[in-house]
Amino acid sequence: MFGNRLKELRVEKNLSQAQLAAAIGFSQSNLAKWERAVHDPPTDALIALAKFFDVSVDYLLGLEDEFGNILREK
Repeated sequence: MFGNRLKELRVEKNLSQAQLAAAIGFSQSNLAKWERAVHDPPTDALIALAKFFDVSVDYLLGLEDEFGNILREK
C-alpha cells in the first residue's frame, strides 16, 4: 500500500525518484526500494514525505483515505 501511494503522489507532482529523494534528503535507491516495497522507510523519511506532500503519515501508510477517514480492515 505505502509504495503505491508514494509512487502515485510522486507521479502526480511530475517528480523523478531522484528529485523527490533529493528534496527529502534520502537517496534515490532508498526511494526506489520503498516504492517497490523492498524496504520500509524509517520514521524520519515518513515524516519528511508527509510534510513534502502535505498528507498525513496515516494516509501514506494506507490507514486513512484522502479525506482523512480511517480505513477499517475487513
